[in-house]
Amino acid sequence: MPSSGETAAPGAAARREQTESMVAESNSTPLPAGAETAPGDHPTGVAALARLALVVVDRAGRIAQWSRAAEELFGHRAEAATDRPASGLLPALESRVLGRCAVRRRCDALDTLAGLTAAGRPWAGRLTVTDREEHQRDVLWWAYPLPGPAGGLLALAADARPLRTSGPRLALGERLLPFAATPGARGGFHGLTAALTPPAAELPEPLARLLPAALRAPLRAAAALGGLPALRLDATTVLPVLPSDPQAGTAHVAAGLGRRYPTPQQRAARLGPPPQADQSAPGRRPQGPLPAQRDPAPHEPAPHGPARRDPAPHGPGERPTAVVGAPPAQPAPLPAPGRETPPSTGGGATIEPQAAVESSAHGLPPRRPDQAPPGAVPAPTGAGGPPSGRLGPFLTNGQAGEQLALLNEVGGKVGTTLDLGFTAHELCQVLVPRVADFACVDLVDGLISDSELPVSRPDDDTMLRRVALVFNQTGGAWDHVLSEGSLVSMPRRTPPGLALQLNQPVLVPVVSADVAVDYAIALGGARLAPVVSGRSMLVVPLSARGTVLGILKLLRLPDRAPFDESDAATLKELAVRAALSLDNARLHRAEARVATTLQRSMIPTRPPQIPGVQIAHRYLPGDPKAEVGGDWFDAIQLPGSRVALVVGDVMGHGIHSAAAMGRFRTAMQTLAALDLPPGQLLRHLDNLAQKLGDDHLATCLYAVYDPINRTCELASAGHVPPVLVHPDGSGELLEIPAGAPIGVGGVPFVAKTIDVSDGSMLVLCTDGLVEVRGGDIGAGLAALCGNLIDPQQSPEQACDEVLRRLHSDDRKDDVALLVARFDGVAPSEVATWNLTVDQREVRRARSLVREQLAAWHLEALSDTTELLVSELVTNAVRVARDRVQLQLIRVDKLLVEVSDDNHNLPSLEPAEQLGETGRGLTLVTKLAEHWGTARKAVGKVVWFELPLPHA
Repeated sequence: MPSSGETAAPGAAARREQTESMVAESNSTPLPAGAETAPGDHPTGVAALARLALVVVDRAGRIAQWSRAAEELFGHRAEAATDRPASGLLPALESRVLGRCAVRRRCDALDTLAGLTAAGRPWAGRLTVTDREEHQRDVLWWAYPLPGPAGGLLALAADARPLRTSGPRLALGERLLPFAATPGARGGFHGLTAALTPPAAELPEPLARLLPAALRAPLRAAAALGGLPALRLDATTVLPVLPSDPQAGTAHVAAGLGRRYPTPQQRAARLGPPPQADQSAPGRRPQGPLPAQRDPAPHEPAPHGPARRDPAPHGPGERPTAVVGAPPAQPAPLPAPGRETPPSTGGGATIEPQAAVESSAHGLPPRRPDQAPPGAVPAPTGAGGPPSGRLGPFLTNGQAGEQLALLNEVGGKVGTTLDLGFTAHELCQVLVPRVADFACVDLVDGLISDSELPVSRPDDDTMLRRVALVFNQTGGAWDHVLSEGSLVSMPRRTPPGLALQLNQPVLVPVVSADVAVDYAIALGGARLAPVVSGRSMLVVPLSARGTVLGILKLLRLPDRAPFDESDAATLKELAVRAALSLDNARLHRAEARVATTLQRSMIPTRPPQIPGVQIAHRYLPGDPKAEVGGDWFDAIQLPGSRVALVVGDVMGHGIHSAAAMGRFRTAMQTLAALDLPPGQLLRHLDNLAQKLGDDHLATCLYAVYDPINRTCELASAGHVPPVLVHPDGSGELLEIPAGAPIGVGGVPFVAKTIDVSDGSMLVLCTDGLVEVRGGDIGAGLAALCGNLIDPQQSPEQACDEVLRRLHSDDRKDDVALLVARFDGVAPSEVATWNLTVDQREVRRARSLVREQLAAWHLEALSDTTELLVSELVTNAVRVARDRVQLQLIRVDKLLVEVSDDNHNLPSLEPAEQLGETGRGLTLVTKLAEHWGTARKAVGKVVWFELPLPHA
């Protein structure tokens, strides 16, 4: 930062003022002695604290590490994410403003990070991803390539929304005393983004504790090249980032553990004497009796504190509310005349589920109509009291009207959409501050993520995810409670766990210290006990259609009357209505997720890396909300470094078109693996479509590019013709026999072969891009053939330019666009030999390989390559009739192919079944990085790949 004598930009000055205001006042108590940070564990000065999610991708592209913070941020559980392919797990939608329209580029977050770090240097920045709940999350990323033979990617991520709205937490000095932004400084961090510090030789201890031991040295090596994670507040302020993860030892900083929660006396001293309660003010219960409540008779004592109302009677088979407080077995005795009733203190210190609840929950004899519920305190009775068996004060005019109005408001304001999170927020907003000072909805995590309902009831290990949280801003600070998206498990000994497992409301009139400690330990630490101690708590289960979805938790501060059983009865009815809305939203999202998952599984998210060709693609659904359509594209690697380019369009829209598209794409990949000529491939696809039914009609374009011979063979099934952009920038609309759509039958598919020059581009698209409403498709094709694409551009830039010039937001048809740049493979990088069908050719093949690798300075691969070539040539000579070919291609890897004219593919046999022969493929499997077999138009090919040695 500039010194006081320097002149800074106004924005930088304002940012410094906000940063200084953030550390003006500490809102946290010092750490306990056992939790102090050792000197030297952290860098001196100012550091930012953030909840960092850890994701590690191994060299094979699979998830190796998925931290608890990653579960909370992205929604995927560790057991579901670990050891699965990283590609496709976190879809990302990159927004780009091109001209006057916004274009969304679909990609994959982890694939994109791998590409950004492919050069071996770390990367930091912002990338919006789609979490498991189909919500867009603005995420700050720090990506590090892992050096060494293990390879892979290490990514740290943080939710950008809380950092930009309220600012980052700061730590000062080695003790990491937490500070937070004052209210005046919040909301001014919209420019905050991820950055990297200067290269660092050592890892801070909190960051090292976040990582597995095996990853600390690789990250230290990567940080020495590019730096450690940091946050950039403005052009002059960059703060290093330390994790506030429980594994990093600073959970008390980010989660607020150890925060001194203000007592009612402290709050009163800070805010002054509270105003007199307004009888008509919503959300506050009047201090005096309700309008229809009678005054106590002269011979009756006036109750001390808030009066308790009689509980509502239970219907047949209905479970009573569990009340935690007074001794469970006996109701509290009525006060003797003339004796003052002592104030309620919350009663017992622990929950007694067997005595208080389980008598009714497990089919024991129900209580008599004149018997008070366990732990309930009956209201005073007298000669003027309500007759026995009636609701009494529960249905007085004022209170009944308030309850009916609340139920009516829930019916009108909750469930206005089919969004699960929005519905939960609507429920909490109706209740705060009218009914409670704090409300949150925690749903069973497995229920909202899995397509099938759970087979077992909730237990102590059931994970809950907080989907909504609303609190009264004027009732004190609630920043320390678990935020939305957090995962928590509630054991049976806590009120929320008891309500969840028994599927009935649990009422705690005043939370005692022991109950508060048990609840706080379930949240993450005993230091959170002041959050609920002394408050009134009501937990209501959310169940619909026989399934417990989660719980609704409500808290009242001590300056309000505690919850009672009539509140529980009213809110139970409210929760039943709200749970139906939540379940409807859950079912709708599950149905939408099926369609979206189907679409995403059929559309590639990352262009394949194929030697001699660069590929980029875009997909824009006609309905952005549904994201389901019948357009598809593909790039399939073929033997000989060739590549098949595919674009297709199933007629129609919606889930049925997407399902048909999935069948076509799978069939296309299967037929392409047979290496059929384009015309024959479309003929087989047409025969398959006729077997599937009349509703499977599609247009398709199939092209095969050979980077060695520099030719492209194309065939069309009624599809939009492609455009070839020559190296000089001129565009040519290729004249290909159109044919008929797939599924019509009886029409031949004729292929055409053209020569292509290095540096040319092939543009393939669906009619949604070039078809203009009310116009002719030729106008769009003419624009595509114009000087629209600069040959010097990359395929990614070409895709953006085409969409900027041709696409508009009013188009209702899906758009699929694929651009391939043909670079070819230099003749010096290819070596091909034709061998005779003679066993003596095996020795010659080894000699040819040794000489060629020496010419390419790849002697380090000579022994392995000679051994594998010897095995494959031996097998080929044994089965071939009159032709065997050996080919070596050096690109970003060494590709070796052995072809023969026998179409029978070899198979890998178990090792215990092998005799003296047949071990060739076993050696290839063990020594090659990748290998495979494929049929050709005549014969077959067996290939394997070896990575090039590092320079």
